[in-house]
Amino acid sequence: MSRIPFDEMHAVVRDAFVNAGMSEPDASVCARVHTESSCDGVYSHGLNRVARFVDYVRRGLIDLGGRPTPVRQLGALEVLDGNFGPGILNALFAIDRAQEIAAAQGVGIVTLRNTTHWMRGGTYGWRAAERGSVAIAWTNTEACMPAWGARNPRIGNNPFVIAVPRAKGPLVLDMAMSQYSYGKLQVTRLKGETLPTPGGFDAEGHLTAEPGPIEQSMRILPTGYWKGSGLAILLDATAAILAEGLATHGIDRVGRGSCGGCSQVFIAFDPRRLGGAEFTERVADGVVDYVRSSTPAEDTREVRYPGEAQLRTRADHRAHGIVVDDGVWAQVLALAGRAPHKGAGT
Repeated sequence: MSRIPFDEMHAVVRDAFVNAGMSEPDASVCARVHTESSCDGVYSHGLNRVARFVDYVRRGLIDLGGRPTPVRQLGALEVLDGNFGPGILNALFAIDRAQEIAAAQGVGIVTLRNTTHWMRGGTYGWRAAERGSVAIAWTNTEACMPAWGARNPRIGNNPFVIAVPRAKGPLVLDMAMSQYSYGKLQVTRLKGETLPTPGGFDAEGHLTAEPGPIEQSMRILPTGYWKGSGLAILLDATAAILAEGLATHGIDRVGRGSCGGCSQVFIAFDPRRLGGAEFTERVADGVVDYVRSSTPAEDTREVRYPGEAQLRTRADHRAHGIVVDDGVWAQVLALAGRAPHKGAGT
């Protein structure tokens, strides 16, 4: 493992995207999101996802010129078609537009159909919360998880995000409907580690904490067992209906790679139009203080709120460089047309 300065990683990822055919402004925006994800410790949807994105571009699964176009407007709700453009650019446009509507009406809802992988869903929660909005967002995906009681994948792990603004650090929940995302499985496998708790079944149907067999069987465990399975199904149906787009079975038929053709929902609330910024801050601080006053369990050192770990990791990586897997870093350097070299320490 090496550590790479934020600006260096951003420049390398940007060059990799430019080499794949992206304009420099678009490449810079997308590279920043990938770099910020790794900087926050979400490596699976940061640096580790660069090579797959480039592959999808080269195979024509992502249209670099695709941009959101309006489909329908109904009060505070707008439906957009993503035209299979870069998922990050589409999602940034959607969450920003939702906040614009919320600033005028108190709430803004923007849905996207025919878009592509948004990478880290938390990106859009952090973006909204840091600009003072409460946000809820989710996406459906291709089938990558069995419904509860099934052996073969028929539902998506359908990541869900909710964020609340707070001056001392926003509360941001970013979770898939599986106990662990495939990205987490990959990161754990690359480290040669096992999962903290069982994350799925191997090919013989045995519950396991070994990431490799779960990746091979595609029998990841729904979070909350039947509850996570049910929530995944309803998030899928709701996203497709609100976006007038594809549900998981349609995404599977389209066959444009991970999340190609997915449906997404972005909801923003402007607290300044409700109880006001001071009230919002007081509530958020009270929730955090009350949770953190918990007595830690026997095997726990502290109790944290959602988003706290990312803030700590961000501070460490900004100060000392972002931790990278050397093999992944070498792969991205090659895509950027740069010679391999070590980062800032190991």
